[in-house]
Amino acid sequence: MNNVTEPLEGAPLIAPSTTDHPLYEQIVEACRSVYDPEIPVNIYELGLIYTIDINEQSEVFIKMSLTAPGCPVAGEMPGWVADAVEPIAGVKHVNVELVWEPPWGMDMMSDEARLELGFM
Repeated sequence: MNNVTEPLEGAPLIAPSTTDHPLYEQIVEACRSVYDPEIPVNIYELGLIYTIDINEQSEVFIKMSLTAPGCPVAGEMPGWVADAVEPIAGVKHVNVELVWEPPWGMDMMSDEARLELGFM
């Protein structure tokens, strides 16, 4: 997809996820299987997965962040996400990029995550 979303004030442009690809929902479910070890909510519901881009060759490019730059699993979590997505039938390659812009905030969590963590 070549379109970009309108940026939040002061935030960089972020390409939207390719939600119309047949593998998209399976990839989301795989991301939901990965948890931040310090928070009992999966990384997808936490809002740590920024984009899932799937090209015509079924190569998957994921941009994600962490709750804090000093997260103790910062070096490991992208690999956990790749390991969760790679076994999906039809996925040819997975590239997970850790990004810090825009910075993650609690407003990025789903209602499910907020409920689980007692913020609702």
